[in-house]
Amino acid sequence: MFSIISWAIILQKAGLFGRIRRQSDQFLRIFRATRGVANPQALATAGSPFASVYSAGYRELQSQVGTSVGNPTPPKLKSLSAVTVGMQLAAAEEVRRIEKGMSWLATTGSVTPFIGLFGTVWGIIDAFSGLGSAGAASLRAVAPGIAEALVTTAAGLAAAIPAVIFYNQFLQNIRDLAQRLDTFALEVTAQIEKTF
Repeated sequence: MFSIISWAIILQKAGLFGRIRRQSDQFLRIFRATRGVANPQALATAGSPFASVYSAGYRELQSQVGTSVGNPTPPKLKSLSAVTVGMQLAAAEEVRRIEKGMSWLATTGSVTPFIGLFGTVWGIIDAFSGLGSAGAASLRAVAPGIAEALVTTAAGLAAAIPAVIFYNQFLQNIRDLAQRLDTFALEVTAQIEKTF
């Protein structure tokens, strides 16, 4: 059960990170080509975490500046830090959304070897109790029971090893994405500061 759920999460996360990478590269390419503060709908699809962060900053910017048609004076920004905080909150929410399911991989990696070990100990106890009831004290009498018991350790390790490997890989991907989102928020803040 642990292995099946872990592999489902692994496959889902691998697809998610591939999709995020493609959509984010597309969004950043279009954003950097616009050279200004553009409407988020004009930039790219809304699937990228960068689009969500930018939209949060743009909403805060619009709430401060507003759209005053016919006003000859350029709009003034009231608080640049409020725009930055809005983007940081959106970035944190995106990271939380992407982290879902990671705790299952961590739990699988740390618990399943012990579940397998418990099954092995139980199987060895059962094999030795069978030895006592058989009345024969030979390795041939207990070997099949011990071999069966060791299969549970192998099963626990077979569930834990991929979970730990992919947990570490996905955790690094999440950290990289969080850092890129923070850097992007600073980039947008600088662009807004130049414009307003």
